[in-house]
Amino acid sequence: MADYPILYSFRRCPYAMRARMAVMQSGVVCELREVVLRDKPESMIELSPKGTVPVLQLQDGTILDESLDVMRWALAANDPEDWLDLDDDLDALINRLDGDFKDSLDHYKYHVRFPEHPQSYYRGQGEKFLSDMESRLVANDCKGLSAPRTTFADIAVFPFVRQFAFVDKAWFDDAPYPLLQAWIKRHIEGDLFLSVMTKYPAWKPGDDVLLFGGRNR
Repeated sequence: MADYPILYSFRRCPYAMRARMAVMQSGVVCELREVVLRDKPESMIELSPKGTVPVLQLQDGTILDESLDVMRWALAANDPEDWLDLDDDLDALINRLDGDFKDSLDHYKYHVRFPEHPQSYYRGQGEKFLSDMESRLVANDCKGLSAPRTTFADIAVFPFVRQFAFVDKAWFDDAPYPLLQAWIKRHIEGDLFLSVMTKYPAWKPGDDVLLFGGRNR
């Protein structure tokens, strides 16, 4: 049995990013195995044949290979700022994020693969979600998407909106979303995000154990 849960992750993946942020926030300690997506370790594929990150192997053998499940597992162990004290429409928000918005984001970022429409069209589709996020921030004193503070929703959404913003940062900085711009800046510059964005070498069998987490213990 491993001494710690094992977390396969990839620093730049937004799904893995939100999982790492929740793990770090909770203070849970995991063995981190950084993945190169073009050369995924066989041990990860054996645990989760779909081959996406994050993948978390618990010490009892349970496998969690959905980022939201990893987030909930970590925060169930320790939730120091009550991120799981959620509003009723969280599921609807996450479904929109991981559905229509993620689809628009992929088309916007990789628009050359989707020549049916210009890049601006895909950006416009994604803006429907950005506009809703701006309205949510207005309703919550500019502090959070679901409450006037950071909650599960903010951390689940942030890595994807960040990715959208950086497709064309000059455009985003001039777009009519001042509260969303400030919200992204606050998270990007925050200690939590910075703490999970350390660059690690790709893991390979036989490497020393690399521990990750423990921030709020």
